[in-house]
Amino acid sequence: MRGPRRSLIALVIVAAATLLPPAAQASPLMPIAAAPEQPDHADAIRYAGANRDAAPPGANDMDCKPTAAHPNPVVLVHGTDSTAYSDWAGFAPILKAAGFCVFAINYGTSPDGESNGYGVIEDSAAQLKSMTVSILRATGAAAVDLVGYSQGAAVARYFVNRLGGAYAVDRWVGIASPTYGGTMYGVAPVVQAVPGATTVVAGEFGPGLAQLMAGSDFLDRLNAGGDTVPGVEYTSIATRVDEVIQPYTNALLRDPGAHNIVVQDVCPDTEVAHFTFTYDPTALRLALNALDPANASPPNCVPVPLGAGILDVVLASH
Repeated sequence: MRGPRRSLIALVIVAAATLLPPAAQASPLMPIAAAPEQPDHADAIRYAGANRDAAPPGANDMDCKPTAAHPNPVVLVHGTDSTAYSDWAGFAPILKAAGFCVFAINYGTSPDGESNGYGVIEDSAAQLKSMTVSILRATGAAAVDLVGYSQGAAVARYFVNRLGGAYAVDRWVGIASPTYGGTMYGVAPVVQAVPGATTVVAGEFGPGLAQLMAGSDFLDRLNAGGDTVPGVEYTSIATRVDEVIQPYTNALLRDPGAHNIVVQDVCPDTEVAHFTFTYDPTALRLALNALDPANASPPNCVPVPLGAGILDVVLASH
């Protein structure tokens, strides 16, 4: 719970933001088109491909007023080449049913408007900051909690750690967070070693993705002096069989006080992968527990075979 001093500072930040001149970059997109809940990531990706303005069910209601039981709105931050809907059409309705006000952003839109999670992370984090200010103003809340998936976890952490977000954020939850970057089974170091190859990757998949290769200048700057800041509760949820973040320990935070959870330590037969993480019931239960520790309960461990669902997600994405 946020103390009186931090609540006052958060409100001052909101008030000051209203006095700033409009940013040169377009405001972040908050999708509002009604759309159905989805059972898995591949189905959500297919729906989002034909409905780019779709909002995760229960999300982005600016008339939502937080309750005493759940005073912080939850802001969901998607991953690379994704949308708020494609990554969160399963979790948003769970949060709504639990009593949270839920919001989800489409950040980092590509120049052609066809992709999100594309731009440089610093700009994407600034968009998240702008959206957070709007949410605090509309809901009257003193703080939000952030849940980021993949690149979205880095965007959210940059906002908290480097853009002053610690005064407006109580909890940061990362799912498959590229905290120290990914090697993608050795591909990333090869790309980084070839002159000009990183630029090619940035042009094809977006500079945000290139910034998340292990050993990047961006990650060195983000983690310099520690990977957390005081006053925020950090929880990172990882899987040992992450096909993007290798070694999987690069998804974990290293500062004292951070809470790291490896899914297989909780449910040994749940071999959930990176591409299916935000639709895995075990991972979502762990995330919900981090957001609502007073009502936490052990996940109902659902066995997941190694590699399950990955091919379907890849096919749906192309």
